[in-house]
Formats: sequence, structure tokens, C-alpha cells
Amino acid sequence: MKVKTILVSQPEPKMENSPYQSLVDRTKVKIDFRSFIHVEGVPAKEVREQKVDLSKFTAIILTSRNSVDHFFRVAEEMRYKIPDSLKYFCQSEAVAFYLQKYVVYRKRKIYVGKRTFPELIPLIKKHKNETYLVPSTDKLKDLVPEELDALGIKWKIATFFKTVISDLSDLADVKYDVLVFFSPSGIESLFQNFPEFEQGETKIAVYGNTTSQAAKDHNLRIDIQAPTPESPSMTMAIENYIKNLG
Repeated sequence: MKVKTILVSQPEPKMENSPYQSLVDRTKVKIDFRSFIHVEGVPAKEVREQKVDLSKFTAIILTSRNSVDHFFRVAEEMRYKIPDSLKYFCQSEAVAFYLQKYVVYRKRKIYVGKRTFPELIPLIKKHKNETYLVPSTDKLKDLVPEELDALGIKWKIATFFKTVISDLSDLADVKYDVLVFFSPSGIESLFQNFPEFEQGETKIAVYGNTTSQAAKDHNLRIDIQAPTPESPSMTMAIENYIKNLG
């Protein structure tokens, strides 16, 4: 069966030269984008109920753009004036760059990791006397609390935003040759929206081990997987699969 239509369970990339556009140009497939999950902010009242007093923290650990947005949103809802002395520990350059939406770089103390959370730990270790807040999602990986506990520092994690399953009812009668997933939540959304979903000829593409495991837990057949040595990105994995179909 040839691949003609693909649904990616994420928002459409905003950059002009996206790898997906290159894939379309090379293979002539039709690619649609649709978020199977979305993020909703937790009201300041609920954050307070988690015993969070922003004035008690001297440093913030930001693991994503969402954590940046929702930290500043909650601070505003609480009418808390963020002091210039607050230290920001950003998991990656992308997160640190996004932080500029809210703060003037040269006036703040900002520490930037390379990409993964463990790569941020040496920087936190150098500032053991700070009291850290992690504004987080309700679906945070266990890795974060485990790494912070091991440091023996003062820290608190609080849910500032939640991952919510999107309503996909308008897709009930739409069929795609390939469905692409990047998180276990995306798989969960598929089955919550369509409990009777049967894979049949539909190809399932997954990115990462946890997504792969979620697909297996729902008895899905995985046809396309990334990252692998041959296909470090999802677009490469899809293109290689299409080529192998001949």
C-alpha cells in the first residue's frame, strides 16, 4: 500500500523550511497537522493550594517554553513582582531564548543547560544554597525529581499547567495512511477519542521509547520508528519507509 496521506499529532511547525515541507516536496505525500493534546494553565488559586509562595524561592528551573509562559502567568495572577535577583536555570538554549519574551537578559542571572535535564544538573550543583521552584506539567518525567533529590538541595515542584486531551470528533470519518505520534499522551488521546479504533492497514509512526511502549500497550503495530541510527528524525524515518515501499 502506497503512502499518500499522513496525519502528524502535533501543531504545524511555524518555520518556513520545515523538514515536513521538504518531505512533501520530495515524496509528494499530503501531510496534515493536528494537536491530539493541548496545554491548559492551572489557575493561581490551585497553585496556592499546592502550598506555593513565590517569594520563598530564589531560583526557578525552566524545562520548557510552557513552563516559562505559565510561571509568568501565575506570577501575574498572584500579583507577585518578580525580583531582579531571581536566578533562572533553563534546560536548553531554546528555553533560555524564549525567556527573553519576559525578561531583559542583561539584567538577570540566567544559567543555560545543553539540551537534556541531566546536563543542567552541574549548573544547579554550583548553586546549592538556592531554594528552587520547578513550575511543571502534571505529566513530568520521574527523572527530574530523582536528579534533584540526589543533589540534596531545597526544591519544590508544582503543577502550573496540565496536558489535556483534545476533541478530535471531527476526524471520525477521516482516514490517513500514516498516523504519527510523539508522546504517550498522543496515543492516549487517540483511544479516548476513538475507543473502537482498529489499526487495520493504517501505519503507526512513533518517536521515542515511551511513545513506542504506549503504542505496544494499546496493541498497535509499529510500522515506523525514530530515532534510530538510520533515521535520527521522524521525517527521515517516514521518507526511508516510503522509499522501501518502492
